[in-house]
Amino acid sequence: MTATSELDDSFHVFDTTLRDGAQREGINLTVADKLAIARHLDDFGVGFIEGGWPGANPRDTEFFARARQEIDFRHAQLVAFGSTRRAGATAAEDHQVKALLESGAEVITLVAKSHDRHVELALRTTLDENLAMVADTVSHLKAQGRRVFVDCEHFFDGYRANPEYAKAVVRAASEAGADVVVLCDTNGGMLPAQIQAVVATVLADTGARLGIHAQDDTGCAVANTLAAVDAGATHVQCTANGYGERVGNANLFPVVAALELKYGKKVLPEGRLRETTRISHAIAEVVNLTPSTHQPYVGVSAFAHKAGLHASAIKVDPDLYQHIDPELVGNTMRMLVSDMAGRASIELKGKELGIDLGGDRELVGRVVERVKERELAGYTYEAADASFELLLRAEVERRPLKYFEVESWRAITEDRPDGSHANEATVKLWAKGERIVATAEGNGPVNALDRSLRVALEKIYPELAKLDLVDYKVRILEGVHGTQSTTRVLISTSDGAGEWATVGVAENVIAASWQALEDAYTYGLLRAGVAPAE
Repeated sequence: MTATSELDDSFHVFDTTLRDGAQREGINLTVADKLAIARHLDDFGVGFIEGGWPGANPRDTEFFARARQEIDFRHAQLVAFGSTRRAGATAAEDHQVKALLESGAEVITLVAKSHDRHVELALRTTLDENLAMVADTVSHLKAQGRRVFVDCEHFFDGYRANPEYAKAVVRAASEAGADVVVLCDTNGGMLPAQIQAVVATVLADTGARLGIHAQDDTGCAVANTLAAVDAGATHVQCTANGYGERVGNANLFPVVAALELKYGKKVLPEGRLRETTRISHAIAEVVNLTPSTHQPYVGVSAFAHKAGLHASAIKVDPDLYQHIDPELVGNTMRMLVSDMAGRASIELKGKELGIDLGGDRELVGRVVERVKERELAGYTYEAADASFELLLRAEVERRPLKYFEVESWRAITEDRPDGSHANEATVKLWAKGERIVATAEGNGPVNALDRSLRVALEKIYPELAKLDLVDYKVRILEGVHGTQSTTRVLISTSDGAGEWATVGVAENVIAASWQALEDAYTYGLLRAGVAPAE
């Protein structure tokens, strides 16, 4: 179904995650994946979603057929991708051009050769015939009522080799009726000043409406895209999270955020910019890639502050160390607690966690010293907010938060004559006045400990049934002599509604794991609103 955008046509945000982004190594999208991503992108508010190349493979053909039936686009128009007609034929008789029309897409992107060497070596035709191929295909599709964008492949390299021919391709497309001619840095080798100069010259010499498609091989795709906008481009092609071939494409989210927040351009429907972080992470989940923690605007570390000097300034005014209010893109400011923390860091972190420290300088000083002492021993609280919150509450209450008291635990790994292994753990603890002994097996000693602790506590605290251990990391810290080293374990736990991380440090991995598990279960009960034991 055709979308009706509340934005005018003066500036386009064009997403090519489903085609160009899908070329990233490690991404293999099913039709269901593509439909899910298309829904997310439409929800975000992009103007155009390039769905793939219908007719080139069954998956893309099926996607267009299903998208017409299953997605009610609110903001975006679906775009089919294909190439200009074959040399020596006509667009009307070209089978892949027919497939573009049969896709039902109202907008079509054609890839065209704009580098003279590519015309002669890849297409094996003449420069004049290539111009005819562009003009014929565009005019044929326009006559069929389609909107047409033309991607000039390898444009900037072609411009450097033969600028007059590269501009001739732009003119051929524009004069045949192309709505936008997109200049592509296909090899990703250009720099912002070069992009800006070429786009400005081509715009002046051809009068065509220009777009930009930048690859990230120099790490400049976002900057190159914005440089093209500075030079007069009014159509930007990007991919979600910068996915794409080799090192990727211009990242949709920082491009859009910069256009809205830095340039003052209205390129998304009202209120959609605040969905930036959510959409970024949702698409990462669909493609089964962990979201980049340090991605601009949307990464969990994008507005994280660690140094005590920064925290002191942020306490006065958050804008002193932040280029935007993170809520504008749906993100949040985070205070990281580490051995670099000062009083301001602790106070801000307490406020973030909903714990009022009441301006108690003695209490805050005590927490600062406790954190520094623990981090010197190997703990890391910037990656384990849950363990820090338990530490903070213990200092505030002057006693640890307790739901159970551990009497002892042990884990046994047994090698058997047949080559198999057995892992068993036993936990003895007290909870609500009851002594409990529980034994369980697992696929490793830590898993066995986790299961035994769950067996021991679930009857008394049924809320623990929702908990799942979702990540487990071990790091060996600097040793004293050979294997006499300190081990740090980080565990991530989920209750289905959120995740939290806990840390344990000991001279062996089992003991460190037990500490992190104990904190994980304690914090899970706290989140569930269970009152601690008296």
